[in-house]
Amino acid sequence: MRFVDWDEGLREIDERMARMDVDLNEYGYDAWGFHARTFRRVMVLARLFYRHWFRVQATGVEYVPAGRVMLVGNHSGQLPFDAAMVSTALFLEAEPPRAVKAMVERLAARTPFISELFVRLGQVTGNPENCHRMLREGHAVLVFPEGARGTGKLWKDRYTLEHFGTGFLRMCLETRAPIVPFACVGFEESIVSFSRLGPLARLFRLPYIPLTPTLLPLPLPTKCHIVFGRPLRFRGSADEEEPALQRKVSRVRRAILRLIDEGLRRREGVF
Repeated sequence: MRFVDWDEGLREIDERMARMDVDLNEYGYDAWGFHARTFRRVMVLARLFYRHWFRVQATGVEYVPAGRVMLVGNHSGQLPFDAAMVSTALFLEAEPPRAVKAMVERLAARTPFISELFVRLGQVTGNPENCHRMLREGHAVLVFPEGARGTGKLWKDRYTLEHFGTGFLRMCLETRAPIVPFACVGFEESIVSFSRLGPLARLFRLPYIPLTPTLLPLPLPTKCHIVFGRPLRFRGSADEEEPALQRKVSRVRRAILRLIDEGLRRREGVF
């Protein structure tokens, strides 16, 4: 890792925050609990990971349109570093900078400290009501249809996709929001897991506990790629029969798999 210029990083963050389209009250909060001062502090660390640890190369950011949009991609890496880096990419690389609203697992909403931190960073518990309202308000909403099944993938299942439901597609049909597919490559190797330790996870009421070579889920400095695809726009009704919706979902899955292949071709090595 090369020398990190903290002052340069803060200048970049402040300049880009000044151009974000976020409606803040007099205390620096938006209607969803996003807090500008907390975001600035955390973004210092996120930028460090983005630029110097994962050395993220984001391509296709220009495909993310202004206004309401749903970002849909593959989930991986045991801990949600992929979600953090996608959000950071849209803040550091998009013009103008975007503040992404991520749909997070309900477990996070029940976890002390983490729940408050996520809210202050603009992340919202993943339920249809929240998603629908945010899209109507014109936000960029980050969705991982695989959920915890995606982050908990084992090494043998890397760069595959778990089952996608139809909920996210119904939401886009209701709000007429485009879907921008994306792929994350490199996070699978940052934290390798060989087992979900199911019995132990159930004991602690967790979706999984990764069994890693280092025993702790600490991320390795893998070189990561985030590849955004062109927007997908769907017509039809959210009340369509399940087979019709599944055909649309399959189109999103195929787009993500193509982007995963593109990201794997781009990289010259894991590190």
